[in-house]
Amino acid sequence: MFNSHSTDGYSGSLPGITQKTLVFGDKTLMVEFALGKGRQLPLHAHPYEQTGYLVKGHIRLKIGGAEYDTLPGDSWNIPVNVEHGAQILEDSVAIEIFSPAREDYLPKKGGNTERRTPKSGF
Repeated sequence: MFNSHSTDGYSGSLPGITQKTLVFGDKTLMVEFALGKGRQLPLHAHPYEQTGYLVKGHIRLKIGGAEYDTLPGDSWNIPVNVEHGAQILEDSVAIEIFSPAREDYLPKKGGNTERRTPKSGF
């Protein structure tokens, strides 16, 4: 699967937080989250392994009993069913990968993800 950059396809999950599924396969799904300053991701847990990377901004990430002051370039992994949440200290963008793929995050038909034949000639 290949996905071209687009500003379309974002949806709100919580006030001040939007997300967009970028690409997905049989076992993984990649999501971009735009997180507004002052917002909170409440503590929660789910049956998905979650690996993330902070592209921009500043968040305080809580994973299990530990807290992390997270800055651009930092990354994390949250095991299955471990409680986690975040306080958004600056407008931020995070990329996260979920395994297995979250069915509730799969784009609806007609989204901007498409299967393309790779160009040859490298």
